[in-house]
Amino acid sequence: MGWSIRKKLIILLMAVTVLPFGSAIAITYYYTTESLKDRFVSSNQDVVENGKEDISAYLKEVSEMTTILYRYTPLMNVFRVGVSSDLRDNQQEINRILVYLYNTRPEIEQMHLYIHKGKDSYTNYHSTPSGRGYYKNIYAHPYYRKLSMSNEFTVIEPTHEIYSYNNLSVIPDTGRKNVISFHHVIRDIPSATPLAFFSIDINFSQLNAIANRLYRKDVEDFYIMNEDDLIVYSSDESLIGKKNQQDWFQKVKHSSGINKSMEWEDDEFSGVIVHDKFSGALEDWYVVKRTPYDFLYQSARETAYINILIGLVTIVIVVIATMAASFKFTAPIKVLIANMKRVEKGELKADFDSLGNDEFGELGRHFKMMIATINDLIQKEYKLEIENKSSQLRVLQSQVNPHFLYNALQSIGTLALQHNAGKVYTLLTSLSKIMRYSMNMQDDIVSFSDELKHVQSYLVLQKQRFDERFEYEIEIENRLEKIMVPKMILQPIVENSFKHGFDQKDGRAFILISASMKENGMVSITVQDNGKGVNEDRLRSILQEVNEGSPKKEIQREAIGLKNITDRLEIYYSNQASVTIESEEDKGFTVSIEIPKVIRREVQLT
Repeated sequence: MGWSIRKKLIILLMAVTVLPFGSAIAITYYYTTESLKDRFVSSNQDVVENGKEDISAYLKEVSEMTTILYRYTPLMNVFRVGVSSDLRDNQQEINRILVYLYNTRPEIEQMHLYIHKGKDSYTNYHSTPSGRGYYKNIYAHPYYRKLSMSNEFTVIEPTHEIYSYNNLSVIPDTGRKNVISFHHVIRDIPSATPLAFFSIDINFSQLNAIANRLYRKDVEDFYIMNEDDLIVYSSDESLIGKKNQQDWFQKVKHSSGINKSMEWEDDEFSGVIVHDKFSGALEDWYVVKRTPYDFLYQSARETAYINILIGLVTIVIVVIATMAASFKFTAPIKVLIANMKRVEKGELKADFDSLGNDEFGELGRHFKMMIATINDLIQKEYKLEIENKSSQLRVLQSQVNPHFLYNALQSIGTLALQHNAGKVYTLLTSLSKIMRYSMNMQDDIVSFSDELKHVQSYLVLQKQRFDERFEYEIEIENRLEKIMVPKMILQPIVENSFKHGFDQKDGRAFILISASMKENGMVSITVQDNGKGVNEDRLRSILQEVNEGSPKKEIQREAIGLKNITDRLEIYYSNQASVTIESEEDKGFTVSIEIPKVIRREVQLT
């Protein structure tokens, strides 16, 4: 059965509601996310640009702290003549400047001063100046060596764990933290002669303060990295000082200076990356901000959820209204279908008064008029035709006058007994039973025992004909003798065995008739012979003619009786009965009938 009008109507109205509304939500969400992304990229490029400037300015301020040394003449004289020229006063000058510079910025962790004249070395760790140290090989330090080989005044050592210069500072394990170091060379201006090296280690307190204004904690990621993939600073402190060799950073490094944003998606991150590159002393450094889509599109999702919620409420209302309308719309159809089913069963009566004043009401009125017309036709035509056929049948029966025929056969049988012809009497009795059974037009439904007696009478006649060349056997369960079956369903099958199965057959002919009750309550009846049978092609043709009707003008002789039996079983049992035919050439012919124990439809001639 296909979909009902009610279901189609509900689905149609839901589709009309859901599809446009859903499409509108999807389109709105798409354009909202695109707009959010564009605005985010634009605003965050400004944020990153300003942040880059703030960080650059801060690092520049730290790197320019050494300029004060050039303005302090007594210290510059110490650099020129060496500490040993006046040890007590010169060391006081050095300690004074180290303490002064340390106290200028709270983020300073350590300072180191190396003087070429005399190779003297001093540190100030946590406001604790060290004693005088001798730094034998200053150029073993990579950044001091780098300064000596270039014209630069300052180089920045990226994030690293704080260490003790010349082993002068006592740094406890608990104090080992990441710092950024600014290494300076002090030259004898205006000449380029190097007088000293000065280093400043700073922590991330001020850098954190600047960076925290540039990103949202626990949502976005913020990085400062150099060209060597080292993470100088990160919102994730565990990454500071480590290498970042992920694909997204490699793409950032190779991107053009114009394009400062990109979208990225992998197993770890999915979102938008905004980046910029430092200039000046930090030209190989990059500032990067990563924002995941989940955060970027949060407002769009919230709007979409609200719209979806409104849509769901709307759909519920539409479904309720649709169901109410569909029930009201299809109720008349249901009433008409119920009445049509009763008409199919033969109950020609409508049990409704009116279906309304619309098209359904008009259809209901025409339906009632149709039933009334059918009833009139049945009264006038069908019953008249039945009466005419019954009259014709009674005329034929009177012409045959079966009582006269029975009496005549009885007289002949009596005469045969008088002449000691017992076999003749038996044959006449069997023939009389056959004719009485066949010509009884009152009963079309008989007991199974009566049907078997009729077949036995027929077999007795055939036994007389074939004598020892024919045998038969009947195996019937006793409980089946009283069930009611359609008349003449066995004799035509048995007759086919003699007409077609035993014709020109050598050897003894045999027929087995059996009947049994199956577990499912169905009665199985089988008629089996050992005749010549039929080949596969002929069997297929017989089955087609029995089940579907023959496309030819004439039905094969074997199929006439079987077709008649199949049609009659269909009348009495509808699709509950079945006829199965099996045969092989020279191996006999078997017909199996399966019928319900009780006839559910009886047709009787009046």
